[in-house]
Amino acid sequence: MGTTVAQMSKEELKELIAAIVEQKLLELIGDPDEGLFIRKSLHDRLLLQKKAVAEGERGELFDDVARELGLV
Repeated sequence: MGTTVAQMSKEELKELIAAIVEQKLLELIGDPDEGLFIRKSLHDRLLLQKKAVAEGERGELFDDVARELGLV
């Protein structure tokens, strides 16, 4: 990686910091769900959701859902 921090955009730097923090937290505390059982129905649903996102589908906007639920 030949890019220096000075050459990064603000967004690139934020993404880099977020990735490093996430990696360090996983190193320190691990995955709290590791080793837990997941129902087949949930596993299948998550795979379908992952496929849909990979194909460009997106869910509803957070603000819209919050408004529908009367949270804002």
